[in-house]
Amino acid sequence: MGEVQTVRGRVAAAEIGFTLPHEHTRCVLWHIPNRWDYWQLTGEEDLIAGELGLFRDAGGSCVVDVTLQSIGRDAARLRRLSEATGLHLVMGCGWYRQAYYPAEARIGRRTVDDLAAELVREFHEGADGTDVRPGIIGEIGTDKPWMSGEEERVHRAAARAARATGMAVTTHAVMSGVGLAQLRVFDEEGLDPGRVVVGHADSNPSLDHYLGIIARGANLEFDFLGMSFTPVERHGEPRLIRLLLELLGRGHAERILLSQDVCHDSQLKAYEGNGYVYLSETFLPRLRASGVDEATIRTMTVENPRRILTLAAAG
Repeated sequence: MGEVQTVRGRVAAAEIGFTLPHEHTRCVLWHIPNRWDYWQLTGEEDLIAGELGLFRDAGGSCVVDVTLQSIGRDAARLRRLSEATGLHLVMGCGWYRQAYYPAEARIGRRTVDDLAAELVREFHEGADGTDVRPGIIGEIGTDKPWMSGEEERVHRAAARAARATGMAVTTHAVMSGVGLAQLRVFDEEGLDPGRVVVGHADSNPSLDHYLGIIARGANLEFDFLGMSFTPVERHGEPRLIRLLLELLGRGHAERILLSQDVCHDSQLKAYEGNGYVYLSETFLPRLRASGVDEATIRTMTVENPRRILTLAAAG
């Protein structure tokens, strides 16, 4: 079946069960020079280990941490969390989006091949001064409903690194159809769209947009589940469920992934948030009540993330 690269080494893909494919265990956006948005998942290890333990106790198997090096990634810490909880953790790599590119990355001054080579080195040698290797590229994305020149450079580098390593790519694409622009770049670079996850689909509730991404052969990720920062998020779930049911009714279960994007302290159970268990405790029961069967739920929560995380043949 193939293998998945976790922070404790490669494991047989069959070992990967119920998975949250788009999460953070630490996220510090305001550490980038000249950025002032005080958005933070502080990520104290004991606290996060307890929160992840609740997910494990609810039947969870794997968490994909898509925090990148500029906004709080710490490879050694992720391995410690995996050891403490017994969960499989998969680490991301790349550069987030232009507003958060660190100056030292020199994104606008390096060739695409040079950027890609950095990701390939991390895959083979380890990241953050460790031997911990990433298992997915991303989350990478765009700040706006269009792709800047530097963001295009990062997406091209991601595609080339994905082809060279067999890792999949997961993206940040909010409140617009920019995911299709991301797919155009990946297509130009020869990346199999089946190895791409277009993220934050629930922030752009458009059936036509979803069908457009699926028609390109890519995967859709609904990963703002349980978010409650805005009235739209707090009250938009019924509409989202209707859209999901439409997609499932059209036979697209194999292209859908579900997650929660925990990225702020207020989302943790310790601070009266939903933690990492909203999907299992609340959202999936609502899908079941809407008539979604267990085989379909397993497809979205086990089989699809397992397929994405399984390393493909390089080239």
